Amino acid sequence: MQPSLEENFDWLSKERELWGKGFRLVAGVDEAGRGPLAGPVVAAALIIKPGTDLPGVIDSKQMTGSQREEIYPSIIENCLAVGVSASSVSVIDRINILAATMRAMKRSIDRLGAGVDYVLVDGNHFPQGIDIAGETVIEGDRLCRSIAAASVVAKVIRDRLMMRLDRFYPQFGFARNKGYGTDEHIRAIRKFGPTVHHRYSFSPVRQHQFNFENDDRETE
Repeated sequence: MQPSLEENFDWLSKERELWGKGFRLVAGVDEAGRGPLAGPVVAAALIIKPGTDLPGVIDSKQMTGSQREEIYPSIIENCLAVGVSASSVSVIDRINILAATMRAMKRSIDRLGAGVDYVLVDGNHFPQGIDIAGETVIEGDRLCRSIAAASVVAKVIRDRLMMRLDRFYPQFGFARNKGYGTDEHIRAIRKFGPTVHHRYSFSPVRQHQFNFENDDRETE
């Protein structure tokens, strides 16, 4: 059983520890979209009001799209500050997905403004250039409320972006797959070729883009 889903699990244990040490403005940071074949990677950073909780907010991957959308306003209302940033597919292809993720995370933290005391970052990589005390938390979106809340914000924002792209590229099913490499998505890339919103540095896209160009030459 995942500890974060137990009824008696204290989602704020890490934040309470930091608040008790005098770190009042604790920011949770997470991202959405490291794995997809299309679309940006989005990072969110937020500060929960000290001493408050966000019941019902868990790891975004454990929630449905409608559940995330429903609880999103409550997260925004109960945070002192929220920062969101994205790295585009061109940035991802140029500097790699990990570096692009760290860049988006740093910018999301920067957008919180001055006064942040401590930063909790999901995973095991801490963004460079952050002159604030902090630490990484492996599976933080399952252990820390602020990180879980950031994961929901990042996921909601990214899903909305992909649904907007679906209006222009309905053949790829972005509203359904959000850019992930589903069978439907792979078939569409093979049939239509990748778009400017695909990540050419990702082998499935690069492979099918090469095949698509060969198919074009054969029919000329």
